[in-house]
Amino acid sequence: MPLVDLVMPKLGESIMEATILKWHKNPGDIIAEDETVLDIATDKVDSEVPSTTAGVMEQLLFKENDVVPIGAVIAKIRVGASLAVTQTPAPVTPTAEYEEAKLVEQVPFEPAVISTNNQIRVSNNDNAIKFYSPLVLNIAQQEGISIAELDKIEGTGQDGRVSKRDIISFLESKNSVSNLVDSPNISPQVTGQVQSVQSPQVVQYIQQATPAVVYEGNVEVIEMDRMRKLISKHMVDSKHTSAHVTSFAECDVTNLVLWREKVKRDFEKREGEKITYTPIFIEAIVKCIKKYPMLSSSVEDDKIIIKKDLNIGMATALPSGNLIVPVIKNADQLNLSGLTKKVNGLANAARLGKLKPDDTTGGTFTLTNVGTFGTIMGTPIINQPQVAIMAVGAIKKRPMVLETPQGDSIAIRHMMYISLSYDHRVIDGALGSTFLNAVAKDLENFDFNRTI
Repeated sequence: MPLVDLVMPKLGESIMEATILKWHKNPGDIIAEDETVLDIATDKVDSEVPSTTAGVMEQLLFKENDVVPIGAVIAKIRVGASLAVTQTPAPVTPTAEYEEAKLVEQVPFEPAVISTNNQIRVSNNDNAIKFYSPLVLNIAQQEGISIAELDKIEGTGQDGRVSKRDIISFLESKNSVSNLVDSPNISPQVTGQVQSVQSPQVVQYIQQATPAVVYEGNVEVIEMDRMRKLISKHMVDSKHTSAHVTSFAECDVTNLVLWREKVKRDFEKREGEKITYTPIFIEAIVKCIKKYPMLSSSVEDDKIIIKKDLNIGMATALPSGNLIVPVIKNADQLNLSGLTKKVNGLANAARLGKLKPDDTTGGTFTLTNVGTFGTIMGTPIINQPQVAIMAVGAIKKRPMVLETPQGDSIAIRHMMYISLSYDHRVIDGALGSTFLNAVAKDLENFDFNRTI
C-alpha cells in the first residue's frame, strides 16, 4: 500500500514557513479526504491544513510548535489501507534530517572537517558507534567543540542521536558558565564550584543565582499570546526601520455623511451588504495614490520600489483585542459596491478567524479607522515594508465658519481629522502633506447626488 506525502502548503507569496499549532490526527488514525489534519500559524493568521487523500496516518514528521518551511513533507498517509486499524503505531519523532532542515537558514552547511565518515565511537562504550550529522559536525567546528565534548552530549534525537537542539543547548550552558566564571563579582571559591559541576547543575545554579523579578503592589501579570508577541515585534521593527513623520488634516465630510444616510437602506436591500465609511475612504485613497504613486512603494537598500498594484490593507480589531490587517487586492479595479463587499467580507472573516494566509499579504498602503472607538486622531505606525499609513478619526459635529457668496456664516458641519504617517527616507513633508490634503479634498467634495 503506497504512502502519500502531506506537505506544508503554499500560504502566500511572501510566506516561507509556518508553525504547527496542533495535530488533529495521530499515527493510526483514519483520515478522510479534505478532513482537517492539523492547525498551522504564520506571522499573520492561523489556518487549517486538510488531507489531500483518504487513508490512515502513517507518520508525523514534525511536532507541535515546530517551524516548518513551505513545501516540506510534514506527514505520511498510507492510502488503500484497511479502515479497521487494530494497532496504533507509536508516534515517530522528527529525524535528525528534519531537525537540520529547520536550521538551514541560520547555519549554512559547509563541509565538516572533524570527521571524514561522520561517525565517532562513544567514549564510555567501545562497542557502540555514535553518529553525528554533517550539520552537527559543522556547528561543532564553528564553535570549537572538540570530539571529546561531543561524546559527552546526551542526544535526544532518534536512536540517541545528537540533534541541533542538543548541541545548541550545550553551547548555551557552556556560554552561561563562561559568563558566570568571568564575572568580577564571583569569588574564586564559587568559580571553582561552577567549573566542577555538570550542565544540568549549571542551569540550576544559574537559576538560583538569578533573582526573580518582583512586582510591587497589587498587580496582575499576563503572558502575551502568540499574536500579541508578533504584533509587538512588528511594531518595534517598523520604528527601527522607518523614519516616522506624521501630518494631520481636517476635512468637512458633511456631504459624505448625508449621502450615506440617504442610500444605506436601499443599498442594503439591493446588495445584501451594509455600506460603511471604510470603502468610501479607500476609494478616495486609491484615487490620490494614482496621482502620487510614491505613496505605494517600498524601500530596498538604496532603491525605491513603486508598486503598481494598489493593494489596500485595512486594520481590523479582533475580539481578542489583537489587530490584523487584511488586504483588498487591486482596490483600484473595484467600484464602491465591490469595495463594500470586499471590506465587509474580510472584516467578518477576520473576526471569525476565517482569514486565509494570502488575505493578509501583499499590501502596499494601509488604512486604520481609529474613529471606530471614538478617537479623533492618531499617529499610526507604518506597516512594513510599506512607506505610509493613514488614520481616520471619529466624525464629530462642530460649528464651522462657511464662506458663501452672501458672506461668512456659522453652520453645524460633520468634521473629521485624518493623519498620515510616512517614511521620511523617501517621502518628504511636501509630498506627504500634498497627498493628505488631496484625500481630504476628495472627501469634502463628495457628490451628494451620486448614484450607486
